[in-house]
This record gives sequence, C-alpha cells and structure tokens, in this order.
Amino acid sequence: MKANAFGKVAVMLGGTSAERDVSLKSGMAVLKGLVAKGIDAHAFDPAAHSLQELVEQKFDRVFIALHGRGGEDGSMQGALQILEMPYTGSDVLGCALGMDKVRCKQIWHSLGLPTANWRVVTQAEVEQVNVEAMLQELGGRVIVKPAREGSSIGMSIADNGRSLALALQHAAEFDDDLLVEQWVEGAEYTIGILEGKALPVIRLQTPHEFYDFEAKYQANDTQYHCPAGLSDDDEASLRTLAERAFAAIGGSGWGRIDVMRNNAGEWFLLEANTVPGMTEKSLVPMAAKVAGLQFNDLVERILAQTLER
Repeated sequence: MKANAFGKVAVMLGGTSAERDVSLKSGMAVLKGLVAKGIDAHAFDPAAHSLQELVEQKFDRVFIALHGRGGEDGSMQGALQILEMPYTGSDVLGCALGMDKVRCKQIWHSLGLPTANWRVVTQAEVEQVNVEAMLQELGGRVIVKPAREGSSIGMSIADNGRSLALALQHAAEFDDDLLVEQWVEGAEYTIGILEGKALPVIRLQTPHEFYDFEAKYQANDTQYHCPAGLSDDDEASLRTLAERAFAAIGGSGWGRIDVMRNNAGEWFLLEANTVPGMTEKSLVPMAAKVAGLQFNDLVERILAQTLER
C-alpha cells in the first residue's frame, strides 16, 4: 500500500488518564513505525491540543494510542465521529463496553462464555459490605478491580475480611463501581486480535501475585512464552474463545483478550482491551511478530483499517 494513501495522520497519545505515561510510550513507538513506512504521521496529545486542531491542521485520520479513560472508553471515538475523522480500533460501543469490566462480564456471562464468578460493589456501598460473607461466597480469595481502569491500576488481591475491606477502599479511589472477582489459580494467557482473527497465544509468567502494573511495565523478571506451550487443540479453542469474546462486545479492528486457565484446565475470560499497549514490552506486537508481522507492518496494517471507515 502506498504511504500517501493515508494522507496526514495524527497519532493520538498521552491524554489525561492514569495511563498517560504508558500511552506516551505506545504512541511514540507507533509514530516511529509509521514514519519508517513513509507515512506523514505526527504526534497529537489531546491534553495539550484542542480536537478542533485536527481539522484546522488538515489531518486525514487518527491512530488512537490513548489508554484508559478519555481514549479507550468510547468518548474520544465519539468525538472523532462527530468530526468525521476516521480512526483506528473499535467504535464507541465496543470501546465503552471493553473499558467497563462489569458490563463486559455481564455480556460474556449472558452469552454463556466462561468468566469467573463476581459481585459488584458501588462506592457508596463500600463501608456496608459484609466482607466475610462475600469472601465465602466467592471461594475465599478474590481480586478487586475498579470497573473502568486499565494497566491493573487500583487492583488488589484479598483473602480475609480486613484485606478485602482495604482492597475495596483502594479501588474506590479510582471508580464508583468496583468488581470483586473470584480468584482463579492457574496460568494467565493473552490473545491479540487483528481484523477479527486471533494472533498466536502468549502465556505470561511473573513472580508477582498477578500481572500487575509493575510486572507489565517495569519488571525485568516477567516472562512471555509465545508459542504458549499449548496443544494444537487448546491453542485453537482458546483463539476461538478470544475471537468470540471480542466480537461479543462489538470489538473491531484490533485489540486483546486476557484469559486465565485454572488447574483443572478450564478457561476464564478476564477482560478485553480495545487499545492495547504498543510499548517495547507490549503483547500484541510480540504475538504479531511470531505470526510473521513486524512492528512497522503491524501499525501500518492497523492504520489501513481506517481507509474502510
């Protein structure tokens, strides 16, 4: 594909969410890749520039590399649609559902897709929760998550009443709705999605209790296995599950699905990511490389999806 087919491209990065620093790294990597392909791409931080400048500066399309609120929750996608500016990734609905862990799980559950048992606690209910009863109901060990944060921000594991109470208070600093999810003991996997099809599965291995912010972006002892060491049948079934999960929330273009497998061999969907990381430690580029797609080609292919909008 000729580079001039894309016109002038804004790589939207940074933003105002709690994931700003990660977004800056993702965006700069994307920008470098697009420029290397000869594309007229420029960094655009919506925290510093009005969206009207996209029109004034005659941009033709946007590569969204914003993570978290304001970039991955459908709001930016809606604004760009009003501006009639083509953009990468899922649309308003897909992003909004993918960002909201509670509603994402509700959709998967309603379709019979496997996901761990959970309860929802609102910020107003935090002090009234019977933590001992909730723990017993969810198997004695849980992970508490703000409903609409990414990069494992605000997450904590709890296995007694006091730790659950503290985990709820911590998560409530980030969101009004909190997800209390039964802990799944086993291996964690992630599956990149590109144009509706799953990329090779990656198995994550970390000495941390779970794949938290530090394990994702700071630690040097996190291991990534791709191929994941699954049998051909298990790899195929997991890829199919990921494709179904992504389609169920209206995901399109590209994204990522995170999954756990318990010690009995059962799969449990964790969450969807509609604007996954694109840093040097990121998972979608890693899986794409195993599939034979180099980083610069990957970002060009994602951008090419905007030509169809």
